[in-house]
Amino acid sequence: MDVLRPTLINIHGRIYRKNHVKEQVYQNEEEDDFTCSGVVDCMDEPCDSVLIEQTEQGYRCTMDVPSALYKYIIGKKGETKRRLETETRTSITIPKHGVEGPIVITGQQRAGVESAQTRIEVMLDSFRRKQPFTHFLSFAINHRTIQEQFVKFQEAVLESHSQDRGIDESIFQNPAKLHLTIGTLILLNDQEVTKACELLRKCKEDFIDKLTDGKPLAVWVKGIEYMNDDPSMVDILYGKIEMKNGTDKLQLIVDGLLERFMASGLMGKEWDRVKLHATMMNTLFRRDPTVEERSKQNVRERESFDARNVLKKFEDYFFGEVELNTVHISQRFSADSSGFYTSSGSINFS
Repeated sequence: MDVLRPTLINIHGRIYRKNHVKEQVYQNEEEDDFTCSGVVDCMDEPCDSVLIEQTEQGYRCTMDVPSALYKYIIGKKGETKRRLETETRTSITIPKHGVEGPIVITGQQRAGVESAQTRIEVMLDSFRRKQPFTHFLSFAINHRTIQEQFVKFQEAVLESHSQDRGIDESIFQNPAKLHLTIGTLILLNDQEVTKACELLRKCKEDFIDKLTDGKPLAVWVKGIEYMNDDPSMVDILYGKIEMKNGTDKLQLIVDGLLERFMASGLMGKEWDRVKLHATMMNTLFRRDPTVEERSKQNVRERESFDARNVLKKFEDYFFGEVELNTVHISQRFSADSSGFYTSSGSINFS
């Protein structure tokens, strides 16, 4: 069925078929080497790109690629680049390592330049998805009263249930970083951060202003829930977030942002609908208190905890009310003067 109905990949509005081939993995690689995917073998569908221009020598195309991804085009000891050039009969010029700039493809035949561009785009899309995320769209839920109630919750849990398997102080969220995550982003240079900021502002103009009517959204954080199926083997415990007036405005905003950012290619598909929640306890914090909940850390390394008694006692715990007025593009592994994540860009409702 993978052959009859291959996976479709959307790159900058163009749809490609992904044909499955065996990946080559190089052993004993040096620090700058990496796995080279066989995706280059199978993607050879020409695209109607406006980036290709005719020159006196033939055809030319420039591609804006973050420097962090150059190595995937070059390949181990230049193998991928040479192979691309040979098979498409083109020349590919890549800036020096760490230098931001366009990749230039030249060739005597337009079809060859088109093929090289298509292969590079698909290959980079595959490798980009394997990068750890750098930013995330979020609402801050760290209002002073919410933090105070969270600290009381933490103290009560530790006082009553510290003997329950896996429960200790290390798995609780930092109160200053309480937040609602809308989706994660991989932004690899300043240009991509700027693009994300511009898209966020466009979302505000297109639909957020209409939904908020220029006013903050009043929500409360009430009750706790767990992510998996077994309350005795929990990795994440979160506080539930809902609109005070019972409307679905917040859900419409976060789902709309998710859809727009996914369509832009800045955000990968994580889910069809955003869960309105704020993480309160996470076993990933046990190893690294700065880690975010969608870390690529192997889940087998996590030590779960028994949340049955906590869920029974604090099922309807009230963390407080807060007005959501700002969507942030938050930087992972960072903190501003308030203790919340450093913001690379934001929009306000009022």
